[in-house]
Parts: sequence; C-alpha cells; structure tokens
Amino acid sequence: MEVSNFILLALTGILAASVPLALVWTATGTHKYRKLAWVIAFFTFDLIVFGGFTRLTDSGLGCPDWPGCYGEANPFLAHEHIAAAEALMPTGPVTKVKAWIEMIHRFLAMGIGFLIIGLMVASWLEWRRARARGVRPTHGPALPTLLFLWVCVQGAFGAWTVTLKLQPVIVTLHLLFGLTLLALAVWLAGREDNLLAPPPAVPPTVLRKLRPLAWLSGAVLLVQLALGGWVSTNYATLACSDFPLCNGQIVPEMDWQHGFTLWRELGKTAAGHYLPFSALTAIHWVHRNFALVVVLVLGYTAWRAWRLPGLHGTARNLALVLVAQATTGIATVFLNFPLPIAVLHNAGAAGLVLLVTMLNYKVQYQLELALRSPRREAATSASHP
Repeated sequence: MEVSNFILLALTGILAASVPLALVWTATGTHKYRKLAWVIAFFTFDLIVFGGFTRLTDSGLGCPDWPGCYGEANPFLAHEHIAAAEALMPTGPVTKVKAWIEMIHRFLAMGIGFLIIGLMVASWLEWRRARARGVRPTHGPALPTLLFLWVCVQGAFGAWTVTLKLQPVIVTLHLLFGLTLLALAVWLAGREDNLLAPPPAVPPTVLRKLRPLAWLSGAVLLVQLALGGWVSTNYATLACSDFPLCNGQIVPEMDWQHGFTLWRELGKTAAGHYLPFSALTAIHWVHRNFALVVVLVLGYTAWRAWRLPGLHGTARNLALVLVAQATTGIATVFLNFPLPIAVLHNAGAAGLVLLVTMLNYKVQYQLELALRSPRREAATSASHP
C-alpha cells in the first residue's frame, strides 16, 4: 500500500473520530472525560453490531487485503479492481456492496482507535498535572492505556481475519476481543459515573454473596460467546433445522473431533477435507444447549440483584435482554436465518456483555465503598475522642 493511500486512510479514521470528539468537547457542562468514555463505549457497541452484519452478509473479504482495498484507501479508488473481481464471480466474496460494508467497518474501527488515543492522552496529561500539584489524579491513566493496547491487538486480529481468509479460530477470537474491548470501555465509563454520584449503600454481607454470582455470570457468558462465535464463523446456524429438537432428535449424529478442531481452514478439516455436516451439527448443538445454562445463571443473578439499591435498573435490563436474546436465537432457527434477526442476536450478545460488566463493576464498587466506610468512621472517631 502506497504511503499516500495510507495517509488518506488514516485521515479517514481521524475524520470518523473528529465528529464525536468535537461534539463532546463543545458540549455544555463539565465532565467531558466521562462523556468521551461513554461515547467510546457506545461506538464500540455499534462496531460489534456492524461487525456482525459484516460477517453475516459474507462481506469479510469484500476487500481481500488490509488495511485498504486493493491497496487503495477506499472502494471508490479501487473501483476497477472490485468491478473485475465481481465480473469473474458475481456472487463471490468481492462485490461493490460488500467492499463498502467491509471498509465502513474498518473506518469505524479506526475512528474508535483515535477516540481511545484521545482519551488516553487526556488521562496522562491530567495525571501529570495532578502529580505536579501533589494531588491524586481523578482519572488514572492505567485503564485508558490498557484500552489503547487492547484496540491495537484487536486491529491485528482484524488484519489476520482477512489475510488468513476468515479462518474460524481467528474470526472467533476477533469477536471475543471486540467484546472484551466493549467490557473495558464500559468498566471505564462506569468508573467515571461513580465519581460523580456514589451509589446507595448496600450491606457488605449481601454484596459478598452477590459478587461470586456476578463473576460466574461473566464466566458463563464468555463461554457462550465463544461457542456462539464458533457457530457463526463456521456457518453452523442452521445445522439444526428445528427446535427444541435438533433435526428431529434430542441427540443427533455429531462429529465432535472435526467440529471442535480449532486450527483449520473455513469449511475444511485439519487434514484439508470438506467439513462433514455432523461437525456443524455438533457446533450448533453445544451452543444451543449451553444457552440453557446461561439463562439459568444470568437469570438467577438478575433476580438476586433486582431489589438492591443501585442495582435494580441493571438487573431489570439484564433480564429483559436475556429474554430477547433467547427469543432471537430461537427465531433464527424457526425463520430460517433472516438477516435482521441474526443481527439482533449479535447485538443482544453485546448487550449482555455491557450489562454483566456494569453489574460486576457496581457490585465491586459498592462493596469497596461499604468496606471503606467503617474504616473511615473508625479513623474519624479515633481522631475526635
């Protein structure tokens, strides 16, 4: 890719970031850092949803190189190459529409990267000013720096997704790292919220019992996200054509070995043969049945948090999204994989990550606050006998 095209591509990413950045910095009121943190979380959520749309429309190789499109900064400049590829294979991986879908996804990703850089720079500058004054900084730079490093890793996996021709394990990891980026962004934004308005106090004994459940919910959700990504990247969504049975059976014929061999080409076994349908069935069946575990664990956690001050809203939204996610998953099978329902299912997964992250942060923060208060009261009593 020529330097001029690379510069033009970078400028496109800066332009994508400049609009939300300008809106944040020109907004009335204070707490612009907090607003920027939530803008990053919002656009990361959008990126994950659009990434699902990119994958579901088979646009992942709409531009078969990286970071540009046939060495150009955008599909306009690569028009001749795209037209030639589309003429050879009209229904193939490269078409004008798919090229634009793929590049819009990349532009959005670059924009988020520049927003994260802006947040990280602001946090380091604030840290240096606070250190010069001898006070504790309001916004620590550690988490924004981790966010920046993580988005760099995510970008690398985005490149490998293309260069390794949609190898399932790489695409699945790209999805998981994207969801982890969302979790980090939400955790950071939640921290900024609590700096403004500390949550209502909840007894530490209650929070200690809820914290393991919140952790377990995160762990169970992570497993299900990996299984769901494996279903999507292997195109196994319709391997079971009915529900609650799978192809008319409770336990259908399944090829576990080939289905869960990680390092292999798309649609192929590790030996290079075509992947048998029974392997796709195994992938789908495991994801479908583990969903029951997710519903039970997350549902029970939401029920336990429902009546607690400061946690009710998050618990209610978690329950609602959980029901919606189960509904879209079943509807995907019954309606023969319609694109809008599949995109909603992908959005629901991101929504669960957002809400489980918020629940974990709020429980952790409230517990720290509750444990800190008695020590503070004891220190005050000791200094004023």
